[in-house]
Amino acid sequence: MMDYPMGVSALVTLVVIALWATSRLPEYLVALLFFAAVMVLQLAPTAVVFSGFASSAFWLVLSGFVLGTAIRSTGLADRLANRILPLLAGSWPRLVGGVVAISYALAFVMPSNMGRITLLMPIIMALAERAGLAEGSRGRYGLALAVGFGTFQLSASILPANVPNLVMSGAAESAYGIHFTYLAYLLLHAPILGLAKGALLTLCICWLFRAKPQPVEKTTEQSPLSVAEWRLIALLLITVLLWITDSWHGIAPAWVGLTAACVCLLPRIGFLTGEQFAAGANIRTCLYVAGILGLTALVSHSGLGDWLGSALLNVIPQTQDRPFTAFGMVIGITTLLNFVVTANGVPALFTPLAQVLSEGSGLPLTTVLMTQVIGYATPLLPYQASPIVVAMGMGKVPPREGLKLCLLLALLTFGLLVPLDYLWFGLLGWFG
Repeated sequence: MMDYPMGVSALVTLVVIALWATSRLPEYLVALLFFAAVMVLQLAPTAVVFSGFASSAFWLVLSGFVLGTAIRSTGLADRLANRILPLLAGSWPRLVGGVVAISYALAFVMPSNMGRITLLMPIIMALAERAGLAEGSRGRYGLALAVGFGTFQLSASILPANVPNLVMSGAAESAYGIHFTYLAYLLLHAPILGLAKGALLTLCICWLFRAKPQPVEKTTEQSPLSVAEWRLIALLLITVLLWITDSWHGIAPAWVGLTAACVCLLPRIGFLTGEQFAAGANIRTCLYVAGILGLTALVSHSGLGDWLGSALLNVIPQTQDRPFTAFGMVIGITTLLNFVVTANGVPALFTPLAQVLSEGSGLPLTTVLMTQVIGYATPLLPYQASPIVVAMGMGKVPPREGLKLCLLLALLTFGLLVPLDYLWFGLLGWFG
């Protein structure tokens, strides 16, 4: 049974999720109302409620906006867009597919979702402008969502490429002594969750956000790089190098990004004035991300997550002789957990339950652990994946447009890709 604080925490969680899902209020206002409600009702300590502001994700988001503004203000975004656009602007499907492919390819060399969005969004928005897709147009929304969804959902197929994967692998190693290798993980997930889902994402965006990009001729004459552009390129190269090698030097990507953002803001040395920083730093999205992280912390602190896990264990059916049903049940549980702890928190809550789920479903433990990836990589609502939220903020995408793509892609994933994943798991011998 729930005690009073847990029950009130559950009510607050449901209301906040409903407001974010329906967009009845601006997302930043819902986050502020969440902070106010939890503190007034004394549901958790200050350190828990505002833990999102101390999270590395929050500071990586803020530094991402600063770096993105610098890339735009120096003209580097336009220059890169002019180089890329002639290769992709032949048709709308080619343009969308190209952006999705670039987002996925970058995940192989850069481990941070937020870092990839930071680099890509200003370039892709400049590319949209160059292709005649003005701010507020459906084509521009589509390209922004291609970056957000391509960055988060497809990177789940690469073990070190996003936070949920790292949480899952770390929890599996500490709880069960299971270690997943890079190539085995890639072989299992890349064909369906990477390549097939990337193609499906491209088709969904082309259908929901129809546009006709202007034809662009490849130009051979370009002005030479300015001193500011050269300096920014050097800063970005150092930043990316430090992001890629974070496992070696031990400095988290967030603090590398924050340092680079500070350099961008330094007088004379940097690239942005105070006015440009105020205009480019999307505080609304930063508050939203802090609210998401705070909500996850509240669920954990209140015991709501443990209660939900226990409740699930009491109601799951015995499916030892029905492997496909068991496979779908595990994905369904992961999808449900995504509503209350978001993608980053799902593996931390799900992985300790994996042994019991394995015994109840008849699936091998390693298969149960790997199946959860399909669930947390397929959010039903944008707030469940903070990288998607950040991309929507940088691209000024209305919440309802992101919601449409979330629901359509999830429906097609569960209807088409899950059966394919089941066959692929079986072909590789993951069902024993």
